[in-house]
Parts: sequence; structure tokens; C-alpha cells
Amino acid sequence: MSTRPNVVVIVSDTFRRDHLGAYGNQAIRTPFLDAFARSSVMFDHHVISSFPTMPARADILTGTFSYTFMGWEPLPSHLPTLPGLLSKAGYLTMGVVDTPFFIRRGYGYDRGFDDFIWIRGQGDDTPPEERSDCRSTWTSESDRLVARTVTAAEQWLERHYKEQFFLYVDTWDPHEPWDAPDYYTALYRPGYEGRQLYPSYTKWREAGLSPDDVALAHATYCGEVTMVDFWLGRLLAKLDVLGLRDNTLVFFLSDHGFYFGEHDYFGKAEWLQDADATITEGTVAPSWLAESWMLTVGWSPLYQELTRVPLIVRGPGLAPGRRAALTTAPDIAPTVLELTGVERPGTMQGESFLDVLGGGKEEHRPFVVSSWPLYFAEGEITTAVDSRPRRISSYMPLTVTTRDRSLILGGPTETPELYDLEDDPREQVNVWEARIGEATTLGEKAVALLEQLGTEEQFLKPRRMALEQVASERLSDTLI
Repeated sequence: MSTRPNVVVIVSDTFRRDHLGAYGNQAIRTPFLDAFARSSVMFDHHVISSFPTMPARADILTGTFSYTFMGWEPLPSHLPTLPGLLSKAGYLTMGVVDTPFFIRRGYGYDRGFDDFIWIRGQGDDTPPEERSDCRSTWTSESDRLVARTVTAAEQWLERHYKEQFFLYVDTWDPHEPWDAPDYYTALYRPGYEGRQLYPSYTKWREAGLSPDDVALAHATYCGEVTMVDFWLGRLLAKLDVLGLRDNTLVFFLSDHGFYFGEHDYFGKAEWLQDADATITEGTVAPSWLAESWMLTVGWSPLYQELTRVPLIVRGPGLAPGRRAALTTAPDIAPTVLELTGVERPGTMQGESFLDVLGGGKEEHRPFVVSSWPLYFAEGEITTAVDSRPRRISSYMPLTVTTRDRSLILGGPTETPELYDLEDDPREQVNVWEARIGEATTLGEKAVALLEQLGTEEQFLKPRRMALEQVASERLSDTLI
């Protein structure tokens, strides 16, 4: 590119890739993002790294694999951020978000932006930081959070479109609660009368839910997906109206997906009630949590419904098409820096996929590791989801994804799972026992990558032990 492009990064939380028409879904209406995809480069194997919400943002903003050294916590002050680097290089950097955890409790995810707007209202059931009653005042679709976020971004563009800018837009929709106007849900549930269902965050049958309950929830989610598509379409249209299409890079992606009955889950993790639970010695727990254990995080594997997310990129000089290369969130920042001609700092662990983006290269990564923060161990109290303390019931499993395999690897007491994605894309048949050698090799490569990234040995040890346990069992079987 002869001149430095503007950059727009759009993150839509909990947006399942398989719910976009551009990725093959013919039942859910996403006409505006589909049109955007037709003029863009689509990535068929973009896989998350850090999970869930805020660890994923740390990956995007710092270009690091944050699950190896941090969790749901403030952004480490020593890490340069993508907006900060672009600001120093002369870009006007702006963040417009309604995802509620960027700046709560001093988390500092606004660091590096020249200006930053938090549209309040999401997560208003999470005291004491916010007591918003915005939902009670809604009178129209334009009051919804994605609408207000997009409108604020549009207004900022109207004021600054003649400057060189980096605009980061982050909407929590279609994250629950799914409360789009009823007419959106009616597209997927004719006769819809307004009933809403919050996810159980457990096995849905064990929660006493019926298949129709899950179907209802899915319809409200699909309605919200279509609402998000409409408003993001407005933002994309505003870029065109302002004459920015020919000199602006646009990235659209999500942080993770969601389970609607797949693998028997309804949510993105399993929350357990365990009155007999104990905590790791020396761990400090709030009295209410120690007494109730209402927020214990159970075994929560990251299957493909969570790990495979959309990545669509449009930009000057980029021919539309599809890419089969494996990419992941920490690769975003290095790619943007290379596209804008800004030097990449040594702290960034991701790798630019510019050669793949431009069509000059077909491969990028041999595999991607998707994971909860690695320090989550049995009995530990940590801020795991939505900034609330939770007890962790076991070593949280990580997922190793290749083009045609996925491996679920936990701690030494958990039997690994291996899936052949070519024959079994929904991961229904665990072929671990039949392909234990192949799976062990893949697991060893994943642990080696984590070691290369500087992961502390105390976090690697449980995964090493899991693989060593397998080797020991194989040896025993051979001797018998």
C-alpha cells in the first residue's frame, strides 16, 4: 500500500461463525455482513486462543497469548497495546465499546486509546460497579446497546473521517441476555410472544429444561444476531458514505461462540453447586462464596462451537476470497502493524498473517491452542467470568486444533479426547483410544509451544502429567 490505511476493528461478542450466511448458514439472516464478506477475505479456520471475554481482548489488544500468564484481570501495564503503538505512530485512536469490563475495577483495557467511550448498560446485573436501569427505559430498537454503540462510532467517524485513524468497536451483543425487539426473534420463532430464557450454564437436561426451552433461547439469540448484523451494516455503510472504503482496513471477528445444546451444554461453561467443595490452602475467598459455592466452575471443555469464530478482512489491494490457513487472535495486532508500517514490539507473541491475507502464502500455523487461563487449578478461587470470583473444580481443559483434528487436554486425572474433524465435525466420537499415538504427539507439540511462549512450569506440569499418564498406561498394556 502506497499510503498508510485507516483501520477499523469490529468485535462482536459470542458471535458463532456457523450463524453467518457467509459461512454457509442459510437459515439465519445476516445480509449486511454477508455482503461485507463478499468484498473481503474470509478465514475458514480462525480459532480463538484465550478464553473467555477479557482474556480474548487481551490477546487482540496486545498480540500475546494471555492465557499463558494472566487471567480475567487488569491489563498488565508493561505490555504495549495496539492502539498505543498506532497512536505513537501518528494515528488518532478511538475505542467505542459496550462490553462492560474494559475499565471496571481499574482493568485498563482502554490504555493506548486517544479517546474512549464506554456505552453503559451491558452487564447491569453485576453490582456494585453499575446500577444501570437502561432496559426499563427502552422505547425502540435504537435504545439497544449495539445500536447505541454503532451510533456513537458513526458520530465519531463523522467528526474525524478526514484524519488518519484507528477505530476499535466492541459490542457485547449477541451475548446474553437476548433481548432484541420481538420482531427479530419472530423471524425464527413465528408467533413469538416475548418469553426470554437465560442460559443455565450447565447440562440443559440436568437443569430441567426441555428441547423447546433451548430452541426458544436459540431463536432469541438468532434474533439478536440479525439485529447485530443490521447495525453493523449501518457502520459499514457509513464508511462508504464518508468515502473511506478505498483507504480503510476493516476486521470483523468474535471472541468465542456458545453452546445451544451441543455436547449437552447450554452456555459456554459449566457452573456447579457443590456444598462440599473445598479450596486450595492459602486461597482467600469471599465469605459469601465460601458459604454457598454457587459459582463453582466445573469441567468446561472448549469444543468447536466455542473455538471457531469468524474473521473477515477487507482492505485496499486485497482481492476477495477464502483462506484455509489457521490463524488466531494474537495474530491480529502484528498483522495490523505490518499493514500500517508500524514496528512490532518484542512483547508481541502473535505472527502477522499478511502473506496469507494477500494470497501469497497458504499456511500460517500448524495448530492453535485454545485455553482458559492456565493457572486455573482445582480448588483455586479466581475471577473467571464476568469479574465475579469463582471456585475452579479442576484443571481447565485446553483444546489443540489443527485443520482436521481437535484434542481436549486437561489435568492428570482427566482422560483426553481426540476428534477427527473431517469425519466428525461435531465432535461426537472420541477416537482417543484408537489414535493415542497421534493424539499424544499433538499434545506434546502443544505443551512445547506453551513452553516456548514462556509459560511457567507449574502450569505446564499438569498437562505434562496427563500425557505421561497416557504413556505409562500404554507401557503397562504392552507388558501385559
